[in-house]
Amino acid sequence: MAFEKETSESEGTYLDGQILIAMPSMADDRFERSVIYMCAHSAEGAMGLILNKLVDSLSFPELLSQLGIIEEDDAIRLPRTVDAMPIHRGGPVETGRGFVLHSSDYFAENSTLAIEEGICLTATLEILKAIADGRGPANAMLALGYAGWSAGQLESEIQANGWLTCPADEALVFGRDLERKYSDALGRLGISPGMLSCDAGHA
Repeated sequence: MAFEKETSESEGTYLDGQILIAMPSMADDRFERSVIYMCAHSAEGAMGLILNKLVDSLSFPELLSQLGIIEEDDAIRLPRTVDAMPIHRGGPVETGRGFVLHSSDYFAENSTLAIEEGICLTATLEILKAIADGRGPANAMLALGYAGWSAGQLESEIQANGWLTCPADEALVFGRDLERKYSDALGRLGISPGMLSCDAGHA
């Protein structure tokens, strides 16, 4: 089970279903203080979604309208929970493509990937239609774009102290308090952000 894997340093150990936490020494501004849920990791590379950054310029009703799922005038009739659904900046790759991390009470044959312990990934318009109609999963996180690594790249970054890893849980993945996710993820490891900041120049 991926929840039992602590790192990717040993051969054959992969991080799908785990959380990546950016170290303060992270040189790439796009991933500063990022908390990333790993959707896939293998010898061929890795893919994940940033959990704690938002797309500020687009609302969920606007996205539904742009995709032709609802008419612009229908936005005012969406359920409040749907209307307020945030859109996350999942990563710098394919930023026009949508991904939904969600609870396993929604499953579309040939479209939904079960990742780990009740967390699934679906990347089709059908799940957005289901959410808009009130038929969607109990928990869902919508992201545009993803974070991707080529073969061996993530392992190298972890060995260079670019990332920490911790087990995932529903609060980290689906929680709406994005400001707390970085400190909460570090807290799973018994670390405070201040402890890392003190060592940032020595990483």
